[in-house]
Amino acid sequence: MFTQKSDEGGRPLAERMRPQTLDDFIGQERLVGPEGIVRKMAARKKLMSLLLWGPPGVGKTTLARILARETDAEFHQLSAVSAGVADVKKIIETARFNRDSLGRPTILFIDEIHRFNKAQQDVLLQSVEEGTLVFMGATTENPSFEVINPLLSRCRVYRLESLTVEHLEKLLRRALDSDSELKELQVSLTKAAAQALLLGCGGDARVMLNTLEIVAQNTTPDEQGQRQSQRDDVIAILQEHPLQYDKEGDYHYDLASAMIKSIRGSDPDAALYYMVRMLQGGEDVKFVARRLVIAASEDIGNADPAALPLATAAFQAVSMIGMPEAEIILSQTVTYLASAPKSNAAITGLPAIKEDIKKHGDLPVPLHIRNAPTKLMESMGHGEEYQYPHNFPGHFVEETYLPDALKDRIYYQPSENGAEKSILARLKDLWKNRRK
Repeated sequence: MFTQKSDEGGRPLAERMRPQTLDDFIGQERLVGPEGIVRKMAARKKLMSLLLWGPPGVGKTTLARILARETDAEFHQLSAVSAGVADVKKIIETARFNRDSLGRPTILFIDEIHRFNKAQQDVLLQSVEEGTLVFMGATTENPSFEVINPLLSRCRVYRLESLTVEHLEKLLRRALDSDSELKELQVSLTKAAAQALLLGCGGDARVMLNTLEIVAQNTTPDEQGQRQSQRDDVIAILQEHPLQYDKEGDYHYDLASAMIKSIRGSDPDAALYYMVRMLQGGEDVKFVARRLVIAASEDIGNADPAALPLATAAFQAVSMIGMPEAEIILSQTVTYLASAPKSNAAITGLPAIKEDIKKHGDLPVPLHIRNAPTKLMESMGHGEEYQYPHNFPGHFVEETYLPDALKDRIYYQPSENGAEKSILARLKDLWKNRRK
């Protein structure tokens, strides 16, 4: 059962409610559940260096502290924003003494490790390699890009996910039931107020709990001293808490990827949802529009030749219009692209072409289709015996255009979707010998 520490008066609610054991921890079941690696690590009292990667307020610091407590390790915490090499070296010396003289492990937890530069991260390498200390780093950024490879290879990386509404609801109920300061305020929330709080904190437990505390403190008590907070009280404090979105971070790429994959999967509802998520998070409308122009060729192509002009027009339009009206233009474009027939034939032939170029080098262009702007070039056979397609029935004549070594290669393979179905039929009819 969760118990609040008695000496935490005056500290923020999120700090007062910080779990002390894995049994109290809510969320991240994959790591702390019965078969979770973190729980097994604590049970064995065998620590390893970790990188905890995830959004704010999901328990990265708390997990590190619990591991220290349950393995009797000395815990040191630094913030990469304010700490430097000297701070790290001092803790390494302490850790060496603990290991060699006391036989006690030391955990060095560095919050926002992605803010340490290469030289600062290098200082950790030897002590981690030798087991002088156990390093645990927390980051909201992808460690693959922000942590140097030597340190990355010495750590296990675990991804922590945003808390669900169900997780947050458990935390909210626990706070209202067990926190002595909230009990003293006699605070309660209406159903609408609780929903606004749960949905408005962006999966961040710290934001939710500290917002709850501020709401409680600023709700006027009734004659009996009861404080029942309303939805408007919560909204006033949250001020439409910004969505969890970083235009330079992983959410930027995750949501863009989700939008494009939804378009590719012909799901206009999902594509539209992710587009709005990006825009509400402050994404540049031009970035969204550029992604749509690419998708129009990459995923639709000639299955619907109108897709690319529409996407291009959308990019030009949002560049002129800007928000908030640009949202309407992007909505039209996203839903059209997602609903259009699909083909990736525009890109599937490119790798084979590049491989042939690599394999065969600069093959000579057949003489009959070379340019012949001068008499000398004509005398060398440039353009000789070239057959002008418009002089033949159907404006077509079977001719060799590829270099001889590649004359039977097929790079463009239209799908049977949308307009490409007729394109495929026409090419098969024209090139009976090549496209059997």
